[in-house]
Amino acid sequence: MAIPNYTYLKLKMLGLHGVITIGPSFQCAYECEVECYEHATAIIAFEELATIREEIVKGAPNPKRLDGSFEPVEGTKEVPIDPNNSEGKVMRIGTTLSSK
Repeated sequence: MAIPNYTYLKLKMLGLHGVITIGPSFQCAYECEVECYEHATAIIAFEELATIREEIVKGAPNPKRLDGSFEPVEGTKEVPIDPNNSEGKVMRIGTTLSSK
């Protein structure tokens, strides 16, 4: 992390062997400020991307679920398609449907 001091046009940051001081060039101070901004923007974008990825994974369907593994919800009953036919073909309808 760096601490810019605009009053004295100095940029101080912690280095391996102590405090690093950059100055008094306007161009050098500007380049350091732009680099610091770009670095902070990249960190924020990376964190936002990680959050978005987590949300997508939570909302994604289970890929291990088989296509034919549909399980009906509770409150259904089986009704014969043709009551006069003895083939036994039935369909499931909901028992909690409104009269409309």
